[in-house]
Amino acid sequence: MWFDLVNRFSFEHIYGGEADCLAEIVERAVRLGVNLAEANLMRGDLSGANLRNAKMPRAYLYGANLSGAVLRGADLADAKLSKAELACADLHGANLRSANLHRAILAGADLSAANLERADLIGANLSGAVLVNASMIGAFLTSADLTNADLTGADLTRAQTLLTKGLTMDLDAYDFPGSKFRMGAV
Repeated sequence: MWFDLVNRFSFEHIYGGEADCLAEIVERAVRLGVNLAEANLMRGDLSGANLRNAKMPRAYLYGANLSGAVLRGADLADAKLSKAELACADLHGANLRSANLHRAILAGADLSAANLERADLIGANLSGAVLVNASMIGAFLTSADLTNADLTGADLTRAQTLLTKGLTMDLDAYDFPGSKFRMGAV
């Protein structure tokens, strides 16, 4: 089957080719170092795909299935990942600065050392996620679920945590300067 990856704004061709599934063509593009900035991958099935070090800033991944995908070191800055399925995905060291992860499912995902500065995580499910040493400066965590998430060393400076579920950690061990921290429904 032929797949054509296009820019979400201009519809210009980015990369294309024959493949059995979308995940295969995207993996190939990433392996070849193709810059997938602003690629339209809305509702695409990329589950289990190896997208290590992918260049996907501003990519449109609304409702995409990335469960179990390897996105280590990927650049997803300002990407649109609303309602995306990222359960158990490996996002270690990924750049998600200003990404829209509104209502995304990140349960069990590894976000260690990830850049989530100013990311929109409103209503996101981060239960059981590993956020060790993640930079979450200015992140929007309103109504997010952080039940059993590991926030060891995470920087939540100025993070908005109104009604955030599961923040049951020892608050003395975390740095919240300038945060609008309020314990929500725990």
